[in-house]
Amino acid sequence: MTEPGDPIDGQILLLTAAKASVPPEQLPTLVDRAQTLLAPRRERYRHEFECIHTDADREAFLVGWGHWDNLGEELELTERETAAVRRAHEEQIRRIGRRQDREEEFETAFEIREPVLIAQ
Repeated sequence: MTEPGDPIDGQILLLTAAKASVPPEQLPTLVDRAQTLLAPRRERYRHEFECIHTDADREAFLVGWGHWDNLGEELELTERETAAVRRAHEEQIRRIGRRQDREEEFETAFEIREPVLIAQ
C-alpha cells in the first residue's frame, strides 16, 4: 500500500528501481519531488485531462505524450531521472489495470498518452 501523500506503492518503486537507471534509494525522493509539483495542479488536471482512475490513495490522468519531459525540466531532473519517475507512474497504473481487468485498455492508452498520478 502507499504512504500518505504517495501515489506509488512500495513494491512498484522496488520494481521500477530495479529496471531504472537511477539508484534505488533515489527513486522515492524523485517521486516525492514530482508530487510536490503535481499536487497543487490537481484541479487543473481534473479540468484538462482524462481521469482514468480514482481511489482513496490517488487520481490517475492521461496526459499528452511529452508531458513528463516537460515536468522533468521543471523539476530539473536528468533524462534518466525523468524516465524513472514516468515508469513508476506507468507501472502503478498497470498494476491497477490488472486488478480491475482494465490492463488492455490502459496499455492501448499508453500508446499515445502518458499517465500522471496525483496523491489524494
